[in-house]
Amino acid sequence: MYQTINLCKTYADTGQTVLNQVNLQIPQGSLFGLLGPNGAGKTTLLSILVGLTPKTSGEVLVDGIELEKCLKEVRDTTGVVPQDLAFYPMLSAQDNLNFFADTLGLKGAKRKQNLEFAITATSLNNHLQKKAQNFSGGLKRRLNLAIGLLNQPSVLFLDEPTVGIDPQTRQFILKSIKALNHQGVTVIYTSHYMDEVQKLCNHVAIIDRGVILIQDEIDRLLHHQGKNELRIAFCKPEAEKIAQQLLSQHSTQIENAYRLTIETGEPLALLQIISDKLPDPTSAIEQISYGHHSLEALFLSLTGSKTRDDDAQ
Repeated sequence: MYQTINLCKTYADTGQTVLNQVNLQIPQGSLFGLLGPNGAGKTTLLSILVGLTPKTSGEVLVDGIELEKCLKEVRDTTGVVPQDLAFYPMLSAQDNLNFFADTLGLKGAKRKQNLEFAITATSLNNHLQKKAQNFSGGLKRRLNLAIGLLNQPSVLFLDEPTVGIDPQTRQFILKSIKALNHQGVTVIYTSHYMDEVQKLCNHVAIIDRGVILIQDEIDRLLHHQGKNELRIAFCKPEAEKIAQQLLSQHSTQIENAYRLTIETGEPLALLQIISDKLPDPTSAIEQISYGHHSLEALFLSLTGSKTRDDDAQ
């Protein structure tokens, strides 16, 4: 659905290039995670994709058509939920929804249908008459989401929609997003919660310093881009004994007496060697994993562990 070709963005006043030759493909119907450290270019990229910020060069295609040529249609069918809370705290939830429905030009049966859709999707029925300023952090996030759903979008952009909320509300919002995706909504999702993205998204791209480092289906990324590390959890304190027997041939790390990490390009052959050294391997080994065991591990291996707060300033 969305494709960028050599997309660049340079701010004229500072000369800073925040997007550099970005080539991105967001499949229709996907739940697409866009990840990056602070200052990586995520927000600028989202702003360009929804037509709020002009690009410097390159192309943005929507269903093969240049964004500039179909901008009205894109805006009519796109929902945007920003990280900042974008509603009027002195108004009730209902008044906020009515106001934003007015700005979208919703009228008659379509207006009623869209309001019901947004309210139902976020379970705000029992809170409509309350002032938004009195809402909990979770309810504020749900109202923010409801406003983004008022046009029943076919594409939904979500920028950190679960920041600062309790685990229960986070699970509710993630479940709601998953349900919307199952209904056919393409979701572009940014978050700093790696476990959240790993559970929720089926595609992911990692951007850093304005460059796309990697993109693919998330399962393929974790499987094919993993480090050659075999991780074994033993039921008994076997790690040190096994490590001593393997140190001459493999780089080995002992996490504790029960956990061992070994660098190898031949995990099956190494597992056979380890099994032969155990009296009863079926009961001695609790868990085995190979490659990147988490999206966070992949993210840090690509972007490094240094904080970007100073860079962002």
